Amino acid sequence: MSRRIAAIDFGTNTARLLIADLADDGQFEQVALQRTIVRLGGGFSRETGLADDAIQRARLCLHRFADTIHKHGVDSVRAVATSAVRDAVNGPVFVDQMVQETGIRLGVIDGLTEGRIALAGVLTGLDQQPEQVLLFDVGGGSTEYTIARGTCPLFVHSLPLGVVRLTEGKADPAAMADKIGRELDSLQQQMAQAQMALSPDTLLVGTAGTATTLAAISLGMAEYDYRKVNNCMLELQEIQRIYELLLPLSPEQRLSVAGLEKGREDLIIAGSLITLLTLQRFGFKSMKVSDYGLLEGLVVSDIALIDQMQS
Repeated sequence: MSRRIAAIDFGTNTARLLIADLADDGQFEQVALQRTIVRLGGGFSRETGLADDAIQRARLCLHRFADTIHKHGVDSVRAVATSAVRDAVNGPVFVDQMVQETGIRLGVIDGLTEGRIALAGVLTGLDQQPEQVLLFDVGGGSTEYTIARGTCPLFVHSLPLGVVRLTEGKADPAAMADKIGRELDSLQQQMAQAQMALSPDTLLVGTAGTATTLAAISLGMAEYDYRKVNNCMLELQEIQRIYELLLPLSPEQRLSVAGLEKGREDLIIAGSLITLLTLQRFGFKSMKVSDYGLLEGLVVSDIALIDQMQS
C-alpha cells in the first residue's frame, strides 16, 4: 500500500514541488516534479524582510503548485520554507498570506533541521554506502554542513553563507572568498568543540543548485537530466576550470555555457567559490554530486518528526 505525498522545498532561490507515491517500506516513486527559480531572497533586507516583488513571484509559484497538488489527489502535503523566510521580519505574515490564498502552509525550519532532512533525502539517492559522509548544501541564504556515519547525523551546522546574499551584497570574488573563509573557520571551530573529525574514508557530497549546475556544466548538458547528474563525480581541478571559465564572462555571456540555467548566471560565482573553498579547506580532491536533497527528504522522513522540528 502506498500514500501519495506532495513535498515542497521553498528555498531562498528555488522552489520545488515533488509528488511521489511512498510505499510502506520507505521507497518512493516520482509522479510529478516542478521547479521554479523564484528568488524569494531577492531584495531581502534586515529591516523590511522579503521584498514585495519577491513575494509576488512566490505567490504565483505557490498557486501553480496548489493547482498541481489538486490535480494529483495527494493524501498529504509536506511543505517547508528555509533561510529567507526564517530570517525575514515579515516571514510569519508571508506564511499566513500564502496559506489563506493557496491552502499551502509553509513550515519554517531552522538550519539544523534542514541539514538532517536533506541528509535523509541524499542517502536515498546515493549509489554507495560510505562509512562517513560530509554533506554540504549550498542554498540561497545559508549553507548546511552535515557529518553522518551510516544514516545517523553526528554533526549539523548551518552557516550564513548563501549565494543570493553573497551576490546581492555586490562583493567582488576576493571579498566573497574572505567571507567564506571566515565562516569556514567558524565551522572548523564548531567541529573541534564537538570533537568531530573527518575520517580518511569520508565521502564529500554536494547537493542543491550549485552542485548540480556544476555537474551539468561539466557534462555539457543542453537539457538537464537528473539521472546523469545524480552521483556524478567532480574533480577539484574540473570545478576550478569551470570557475575560471565563468568568472571573466558577464552574467548574460555565461548563459551561452551549456548546463547553466537562466536565473543562476549571477549566482554561480558565489556558489562555485563556496564549493572550491570547501574542498580545499577539508583536503578533498573530488566530490560526489547529489540531485537528491531536502525535497526527497521531506518525502521519506517521518512526518511527525518534521512537524516537531518546524518552528
